[in-house]
Amino acid sequence: MIRVTKCVALSLALLSLVACHGGAKSNLIPVKFQTDWYPQPEHGGFYEAQLKGYYQQEGLDVTIAPGGPYIVAEQQVSLGGAQFGMSSSDRILDAVAQGQPLVAVAATMQHDPQGIMMHANSPVHKFGDLEGHTIAIKTGATWFQYLVARYHLKNVHETPATYSIANFLQDRNYIQQIFVTSEPFFARKAGADIRTLLISETGYDPYRVFFTSQSYVKDHPDVVAKFVRASLRGWRDYMADPKQVNDELLRLNPAMTPDQMQFTWQALKDGHFIYPDDDPSKDGDMQPDRWAALDHQLTDLKVLRRSIDPATAYTLQFISAGH
Repeated sequence: MIRVTKCVALSLALLSLVACHGGAKSNLIPVKFQTDWYPQPEHGGFYEAQLKGYYQQEGLDVTIAPGGPYIVAEQQVSLGGAQFGMSSSDRILDAVAQGQPLVAVAATMQHDPQGIMMHANSPVHKFGDLEGHTIAIKTGATWFQYLVARYHLKNVHETPATYSIANFLQDRNYIQQIFVTSEPFFARKAGADIRTLLISETGYDPYRVFFTSQSYVKDHPDVVAKFVRASLRGWRDYMADPKQVNDELLRLNPAMTPDQMQFTWQALKDGHFIYPDDDPSKDGDMQPDRWAALDHQLTDLKVLRRSIDPATAYTLQFISAGH
């Protein structure tokens, strides 16, 4: 999920996306879905559901609104600018603790593909080895706070992430935050010999989720069920064969390449990010014990502004209907 922006090409493509899908049809319920970045394979199942008409079959006219570095899906949904959004379970817990009435309705990914990347000859082989090193990360990253506490790091320095691998390629000591589904492709293509470590392997393991507001669940449970059902159906199809959607993603986001998209799709598949136990019938699954464990971690880190019941941040009622 490399954060490189080709603004002109993307703007034209995204305007095309809104023009094609933004108008509500009289016999369908209009729904806006706010993603967390520009169109990419990590969103593949939603675009699959749209391209194959699964949302329309459920009576929904879904507009997929691309995200970007300055768009916060949680705010969009809590303020009513969108009915659904993409996020992660730690961010949803934090939002609820801040008073935003949000609720996750299904998992997009069972594990977060965030990690760190270093050169193959780096002395950093495990997270505890970060002591004394500098790492480029997004400012305020909760997972980094967890690493510092978990591994008792006293002398590790942060530098702002640039959403690029340019500095990494120029500096053999450079370590940076990545998504294992994205940046390794570009680094290896540029000739770098690299290694990666997944954050989820430390015990800090949020879901990637899609969510809505608590009031929308209460007032429109039928719409939520339809959206979840069509979306999970789309993900099963996309993970079986990504070609049609990848062709569409390339049209919508010309900054990508076919090789890059194939790498990401394969990384999602090989990394077992989408299905628990590699079982497509369990897509979207979320477990209460993982939400409780994550809430406990965030409380220990003093990330949450107030104590909450983690069960208020998610619901399992729509997942079974999506299978």
